[in-house]
Parts: sequence; C-alpha cells; structure tokens
Amino acid sequence: MDTHLAKALYDAKYERRKSAALDLEKLVRDCLSHADHARITQIIDQLCASFAPSSAPPNARNGGLIGLAAAAIALGPEVAPYLDTIVKPVLACFSDPDSRIRYFACESMYNIAKVSRGEILLYFNEVFDALNKLAADSEVSVKNGAELLDRLLKDIVAESGPAYISHDPLVLENDREELKRAEAGEGAGAEAKPVRTRTFSLARFIPLLEERIYVVSPFTRTFLVSWITVLDSIPDLELVTYLPHFLDGLLRYLGDPNTDVRVATQGVLAEFLREIREAAEVERARSEARRNSAADESVEGEPVELEEEELFEPGGERAEPDEEDELEGEGSGAWVPGQGLRIDYAAIAETLFKHLTSPDEEIQATSMRWLSELLSYAQAVLVPFTPRLIPAILPYLAHHIPAIQVAAQETNRRLFAVVRDLREPASLASPSASPASAPRPLAPEEGHRRTPTPSSRERQRDEDPFDYQLTVANLTVQLLNEHVETRVAALDWMLMLHTRTPGKVLTLEDGTFPALLKTLSDTSDEVIKRDLQLLAQISSSSEDAYFAAFMANLLELFSTDRRLLEARGSLIVRQLCLSLGAERIYKALAEIIEKDEDLEFASMMVQKLTVVLITSPELADLRKRLKNLESRDGQMLFSGLYRSWCHNPVSVFSLCLLAQAYEHASNLLQIFADLEITVGLLVQIDKLVQLIESPVFTSLRLQLLEPEKHPYLFKCLYGLLMLLPQSTAFVSLRNRLNAVSSMGFLHVAPRSSYSTAAASRSKIAGKDDIKWAELLSHFRAVQGKHEKTRRLALGTGPDTLISSFDPTPASEPASASRTPTLRPALRRKADRAGPNMSGGAAPGRSVSSPASAALSPLNPKARTASGGSALLANGAGGAGPTPPSQSPAGGAFAGVGTSKLRRPTGGSGTVMPAPSGRK
Repeated sequence: MDTHLAKALYDAKYERRKSAALDLEKLVRDCLSHADHARITQIIDQLCASFAPSSAPPNARNGGLIGLAAAAIALGPEVAPYLDTIVKPVLACFSDPDSRIRYFACESMYNIAKVSRGEILLYFNEVFDALNKLAADSEVSVKNGAELLDRLLKDIVAESGPAYISHDPLVLENDREELKRAEAGEGAGAEAKPVRTRTFSLARFIPLLEERIYVVSPFTRTFLVSWITVLDSIPDLELVTYLPHFLDGLLRYLGDPNTDVRVATQGVLAEFLREIREAAEVERARSEARRNSAADESVEGEPVELEEEELFEPGGERAEPDEEDELEGEGSGAWVPGQGLRIDYAAIAETLFKHLTSPDEEIQATSMRWLSELLSYAQAVLVPFTPRLIPAILPYLAHHIPAIQVAAQETNRRLFAVVRDLREPASLASPSASPASAPRPLAPEEGHRRTPTPSSRERQRDEDPFDYQLTVANLTVQLLNEHVETRVAALDWMLMLHTRTPGKVLTLEDGTFPALLKTLSDTSDEVIKRDLQLLAQISSSSEDAYFAAFMANLLELFSTDRRLLEARGSLIVRQLCLSLGAERIYKALAEIIEKDEDLEFASMMVQKLTVVLITSPELADLRKRLKNLESRDGQMLFSGLYRSWCHNPVSVFSLCLLAQAYEHASNLLQIFADLEITVGLLVQIDKLVQLIESPVFTSLRLQLLEPEKHPYLFKCLYGLLMLLPQSTAFVSLRNRLNAVSSMGFLHVAPRSSYSTAAASRSKIAGKDDIKWAELLSHFRAVQGKHEKTRRLALGTGPDTLISSFDPTPASEPASASRTPTLRPALRRKADRAGPNMSGGAAPGRSVSSPASAALSPLNPKARTASGGSALLANGAGGAGPTPPSQSPAGGAFAGVGTSKLRRPTGGSGTVMPAPSGRK
C-alpha cells in the first residue's frame, strides 16, 4: 500500500478510515484485474501485520479490520485462496478487551462472510465459537453486531451447508492426500473414488456443540437452541442422528429460569421427537415390505420372518442393511422424511435415565414422555433397560404433579405391555418345539440350540435381553415405597413376570418370599389382595414345599402380629381360599394349628377361621362338603378340621352345627359344663347365636320344624340357651325356640317308641369312619392343656391344679379350693340355682351322685328318675313326649327364672315354655 493510504487507514477518525478502505478496495480490484496476486498477498500481509503487536494502538487494529474487509470485498469470488489469511486476525479480535474492536470485528467478519458465502463455512466452528461468547457480551452494540453476523451465517448454512464444496486449491489438495491415505489403508485393489470434502460438516461441529451446550447464561442458551433449530430444519444434515451428543445439556435447559429458553427448548425437543417417530414409521414400513417380499419368495410355505427388532443390534445401533436394501428406493427421485436415519436409541435412553430423577419437574415429565414414545418405536432396544426403568418410573405413579404422574403411568403401561408380549425364551420353551417355531428372543446360555455356524441374527435370537432376576430384585424394593399405587404396580409386574416364566423367578430360594410375606402387613387392601394373588399363583405352579412353607410362615406372621390377624386375617384367608381352594387352605392350616404349641394363638386362629367359614361366600362349597358326612371325603374333611378346632370350644361346636353332627354337638355341651366359663367364651357363644340367625344357618332353622328327624338339634340350642346370661342373644334364641314350640312342632311320637331318636342315632352311628368317641377324648385332652396353661399363667403350681376333665367326680372340698381369680360367677351360680330356686337337686353335676356327675343332663343317655332331668331332656327335643303328670313344678328351666321362662303348653305332650297363665 502507498504510505498515505496506510496512514489514512490507521487514522483515528472513522470517516478517514472508511475513505481509505474504499481506496484500498479499488487498488485490490486493479491488482486482481491484472492478475497481480503477489501484490494482493503483500497488501493482505501488510494489513495483518497491524494486528501483530499486542500493544498496537486501537486505531491500527480498527484500520486493519476495515482494510481486510475491503480487500475481501474487492476479491469477491476469488477470495477463497486468501481466506485463511484474512479470517484468522479477525477472529482474534472477537476476544479483544476493547468493545469497539469487538464490534468492528463483527462488522468486518460480516462483510467477509457476505462475499465468501459458502467458503466461510470452512471456519464455521471458529466463527460459531466466537459468536457463542459474544451472545452474552455486556455491550449492547457488540451484541447487535454479533446478531447480524449470526443471522447471515445461518442463512449461509441453510443455503450452502449440506452440499457446498470448497474451490480452494489447497483444500482440494488436502482431499487428494486424505483419499490416498484411505486407499492405502483399504489395501490394493480398492477402487478410487473422487471425493471432495464439504465445507460444512456436522461431524466436525458436534464436538464443539457438545462442549458448549452446558453453558448457564440464558443469552448463550438461547443462541445455542436457535442454532440447533436451524440445523435441524435442514433435511440433508440429519441432526437427529447426533442427538445423544447434546441431548443431556438440552434437557437441562428445561429447568432454566428464563421462560424464553424453556419455550424454545420445548419446541426443538418436540421437533426431534417428531422426527424420531417418522423415522421409526418409515423403518417399520420397510420392514413390513421386506417381510412380505420374503413371504412371497418362501419355499414350501415356510416364510422367512423379518421383524423390526432385527434391524437393531443389542447396543442400539442399526444393523448394516443388505446390499439390495442399500439400493432400495434409488432412482425414485422422491425424498422420504426419516428414510435411512440411524438413531442410537440406546444412547438416547441412557441420557433420559439420568434425568428421570432430576429435581426439576419439567425435566422429569419430558424424560418420561420421551421414554414412553421410544417404547413404541424401539422396543427391542429398551427391553434390556427394564431393570433400570422400574425404579425410575414406579415411584412417580402417584406423583403430586399431574404431568409427571400421567407420564409415569403411560410409560409404565407401555413397558408392561412390551415385556408381557415378549416371546418366550428358548430355555423355557417346550423341548419338543421345532427350530422353526422356537420363540425369540432366547434365554442366554441355557438351553441353546445353535447350529455349528450360526449367523449374526441367529446369535441375536439366542440371547435373552431381559434380566428377570434383576428386574424382580428392583420390584421387591418397590414394595417398600410409601405410595399404594407403586406397591400395587410392583406386584402386578411380579404377577406378569411369574406368569411368563414361572420356573425362573419368584422361587423359594431367590429371597423374595420374605418380602412378599411381609407385604401382607400392608395397610392397603388392594396391596394385600395382589400379594395374596401372587403368593397363590406361585404356590400353584411350585412344588408342595413352597405351599407348606407359605402356610407355616403365614401362621407365624399371624402369631407375631396379632393386630394383622384381627384387622386383615379374614381378608387374607378369603383371598387365599378364592385363589387356591378353600379345602386346601383349611386342611393345611388345620394340620399346622394342630401341632402348634402356642395354645392361645391356636384358639384365636381357629376362632378367626370359623368366622370366615361361616360368613364368607367364597367358602360356600366347603360348607356343602362339610354337610355331606356320608361321603368319604366329607368324613376326612370333618375329622381333619375337628382335631384342630378343638382348641376353641365354640368353634368346634359351630363346626358340628355346620356338619349337622347334632348328637356329637350335644355331647360337647356336656363337656362345656366342665369348662371354665370365661367372658371370652360367653362372647363367642353370643356371636354364634347371632350367626345362627344368618342365611348360612337357614337349613338349621328349618330343621327345627322336624324334631323327629333332628332331636339333638333342640338339645344343642337349649344347651346354648342355658349357657348364656340374660342378654340380647339369650332373648333372640329363646324367641326362636318359642316360635317352634308355639306352633306345636314338638308334639312328636310317643316316648316309648324311641323311633326317631334311634333312627337319628343310627344315622350318625352309620358314619363308622368317624370315631366320635376318640374325637370327644381329643377335645377333652386339648381343653385340658388349655386349662393347665391358664392355671400356670396365673402362677398356680402344677401340684395344686385340679383338672376339670377327670372322669372321677370332683368332691365339694376340692371344688371349693380352686383359685377364684378366673372363676366365672355364672358357672357357680348355675350350680347353686337348682336347689335354691326349685327346691330340689340341680339337674347338673350332683355332689353326692357320681353317676349324675359323669353324664350331663343335656346328654340323651342321662335318663334319670329325676323329674327335672326328664323334663329337660324332653323339652329340648327328646325322643318322645312326657305326660304332664311326670313334669314337676320345679325343673331345669325353673333354675333360670320360673316367672318368665317356665310356661307349659296347653295340650298334651311335652311341657315347653308358653305364655304366662296357659296350662
């Protein structure tokens, strides 16, 4: 340059510098017209020298910037060879401390880019990085200049980015050298292909974007999102294939405090998801076309199955297509959105997993929505991630944010359906299955049936990508979650997995059994029902050892957690009976209870089982079988339950009522007289009387109309009446018996015939498989143990214990010496009521008569000459009527209260309670 031109270019005034730049532009044009490239190079070098010293005055750097821009404008399309020399000094000024120099650098680069157009893309990364920093500049003028340059650069990328090839000879020479190195690496014989490097490459840009994506400035984030949007809008670039590299940082933008950043990020993420959906649909259509083509070309009706899952390797990358697949669609001239895209679903899923536990709710919801969408398109890729998805999704099924809750529910539903519909692993398939019909994917290592030289797709099918054990382990942890929805979903998953592979998961040895057993203590009925359903399903498909262990541990749980027994015992038993069969459950429980050494718990458990047996509609079939004592199965069922039911007197009496073993029930009442009548026993009798009024005992109430067929039924009910105090239950039962007697149903055949009683006894005696005497002895023995345990609990020594079940009648002094702590007043009052109120001996045990003490007056065999005993026997439904002359004024009923309860009937026959004043 001339000296005066250089001096004017470096002047402090902008107008002089601008005028000098115009003169410089004319000079460069003249040199270009005369092909004086050497002088052009000298001029550019002279301009660049003004930037060399770090202490150069600002005017010199400003003049150099405007001079380089003028030179580039003058060169026009011929700027490519000089672009490397021009751009580097300008880029250095973007970080200058002086804001004016930064502004003039933006202005100079704008002019250079406007002239060079596509050639500037060779320096796209450098320019982009400089603009990324200037986007958050403190000076407004600098930011405005950077925005102008940014818009121009976006237009150039959108216009020339995908296909522009540099005309710089140096770049072309570098391309040739790279091609030679590539050919040498491929080996001799490789066909040379004239390939030219494009000026813009996403492969070179993505590492820079991946590094800069983690900025925190909202201005810089807005700048990056805008560029991602622009690059994604260019079809040929296929930015979505590089999504895993910057998705992590992009998701973080959803938690930015700036609304503009969040809105822009949501928009670009929605666009990426749409592109993934389109690519998946296109790939699915191509897969369907290949499947149809293979079916048409199949031989002997054996189609070659090609499924969408085969397009992906286990790592998430698509498998290399066949050569004919590469040629598919060529020459059509139509561009199909999403065709040929290679999306790394596995890497995307890994990134999404990191944000499922993010503290930001928008990031959580977006990550779950993405996973839900990917489950529709990349099932084979996401199935191996199920053990990690379970703890990331299930805890949010009851989230307080509706968006997160809905996203979690939808993701869980789709994942559940995907796993449920997986093909059965080969190791669990039928041994006789043919190779053509063998399901896929196959289980790893076990049971593989491979050919000597399997193909890659066959090897992929032999591998089961689903980890059942780890999934079940994570589901077991979710049983401790505080949300009911999460626990229910975890149990639903376990039910489904066990249905798919019953022999592979949820066995007795894998450690899940204690957790499932502990879940029975859950506060939610829905959780308990699911848990019981799962345990029942496991027991049904497992060996008997699992079921036995389940029943034993269930009783152990009830024994240690009595509140669970009271609150959820009935529900648990009903659900188990519904799933595994009532008879199987009751037999198993009865067998364990019979050997239980905790007598108090055994009594409570039998009482709970009896209430369930009587009241639950699920046990209707079991009640019917109990009534059929003529059959072998009914006898075995009754005998099996009876031995355990002996732990609770009222329960075993109720069992006899259900089985219609009325004679044996009346014999049990004889032993009741020797029991210690506690408040708990009276309460149970009270409940039994209420249950007698329920629909379950409808047949029993109707049998009261047939006293000649069921004489012992009356003895049983009158015996209960005698045991009860004057309560509501007493009045209810008395009214029921009065209703029968007032209708005259007790006018039975003459007493001397004994026909009906004998027939009834012969009917019971005909069930010779049931040893009734042994059952009574067993009842006495069990109740003796209970009596001894109660005495020991009170601190009474064994030497002072007097068994109430000694066949030898107890003497009066021995009876008086008993510890009075738990002595029921009702029992002692009943013993004294006879002589005090009726003027004669009580119809119960006699102190002076061993014979009368051995047999209860409720036993029909106790036929004494006493009028009171005969009256009670006949009044309770005996074999025949007793003439009125044989009924004394003071009988058994007089002991309860003569003025209210002793009401003889008006006709001939048995004397029964009747309204006062009637004879």
